[in-house]
Amino acid sequence: MSMGHYTNLTDPRTELEVVRDWNGVDQVVLRSPRGAYARVSLHGGQVLSWRNDRGEELLFTSSKAIFKPPKATRGGIPICFPQFGNSGTLEQHGFARNRIWALDEEHPPLNQNDNNSKASVDLILKPSEDDLKCWPHGFEFRLRVSLTKDGNLSLVSRIRNVNGKPFSFSFGYHTYLSVSDISEVRIEGLETLDYLDNLSQRERFTEQGDAITFESEVDRVYVSSPNVIAVLDHEKKRTFVIRKEGLPDVVVWNPWEKKSKNIVDFGDEEYKQMLCVDAAAAERQITLKPGEEWTGKLELSEVPSTNCSGHLDQPGIII
Repeated sequence: MSMGHYTNLTDPRTELEVVRDWNGVDQVVLRSPRGAYARVSLHGGQVLSWRNDRGEELLFTSSKAIFKPPKATRGGIPICFPQFGNSGTLEQHGFARNRIWALDEEHPPLNQNDNNSKASVDLILKPSEDDLKCWPHGFEFRLRVSLTKDGNLSLVSRIRNVNGKPFSFSFGYHTYLSVSDISEVRIEGLETLDYLDNLSQRERFTEQGDAITFESEVDRVYVSSPNVIAVLDHEKKRTFVIRKEGLPDVVVWNPWEKKSKNIVDFGDEEYKQMLCVDAAAAERQITLKPGEEWTGKLELSEVPSTNCSGHLDQPGIII
């Protein structure tokens, strides 16, 4: 990968690095003052890498991932829009993750207490003529990816209806977390919730466990979930804290051994080192009237697993 030039993309006080991948697609590198790092590809508006200030990679990407557009990249945080999964007429997870996004030069301000310590980049996606043939709705999708001074990764999606008629969509941040061993991982914050089981024709069940642990394939949509959940990795003594806004569901996915062998761009044993925990609007679609805008936020942080349960008591997301 050739190193690119330094350029001011979103804020005259923040310098970001733009590099080109081997297919000629721009990627934006964000760095926090303490050394955390994130890399965002304009292919899909996809975060491909998020490292803490010790240089440890926190997102999983398959060793067999295909980085060539229009193929989606297996790993990081693909953006699923305007369809999550295959519950619709479009390709799996919609088309946003397969398109080349543009840098948003206008970068309209977000309603937020924006401090100067964030490195952020603003991207925009508008439908092509081909997109309008398969999904005939005018939209503007603005995405801001930020890295806070503490190394937290935040994504803010704003989707506006610029159409003359209402439209509906589903959505997900398809987050591939890197874990030491899936059998050593548990999720807290989804206890007692109802979930739709995609392995049983979306039949509805109620979670019975104190925490979610893994010993076989899992593909579930936890509905009406809290806005803060925690993913504990015992072996690495690390906890991912996931905060979300505007996204009522959490999708949990691990393909396990059998399905992994049937996924072309995924290693046979790689299911052990990954877990997808997606902030999503999957059960019910979001509907926008003409001129309306929807906002969906995700913030990921990584903390030592010393006092895990306490993280769920923290106040809501601040992006």
